[in-house]
Amino acid sequence: MALSIIMFSGTADKFIPLGVLTQTAANLGVPVSIFVTGWALAGFLKDGQKNVNRMPVEFADMVPMLEKGMHDIKAPSWYEMLKSAKEIGDVKIYACSLMTEIFKIKSKEQLDGIVDDIVGAASFMQQSGQNQIIFI
Repeated sequence: MALSIIMFSGTADKFIPLGVLTQTAANLGVPVSIFVTGWALAGFLKDGQKNVNRMPVEFADMVPMLEKGMHDIKAPSWYEMLKSAKEIGDVKIYACSLMTEIFKIKSKEQLDGIVDDIVGAASFMQQSGQNQIIFI
């Protein structure tokens, strides 16, 4: 079994499960491929983790509770979870070639070092084959 995750959302509430699911899969020995597209790409620019601070407006009243809870249990950030997952297991992170063109990203060097490559959707889908696919 292998897992493919398509990460589209650029809000913090979606990056947390990305980190949790990826780290959990890596700990279980499950290979993970992440395809970063849409607004999520902002989180994977150089120092992009600083761009992931928006929450959906419908949850604005719950943000303080979430932040306090994460702090109280000393939960790692989504970025720390991804870094740990890459150290533990077979985890690859790919930026969508279409979105990098739209955002005028010319090379992988403009992205955070956690990104392995820039690929097209067709390549990612072919590589994913029979993997379980999650869309976030």
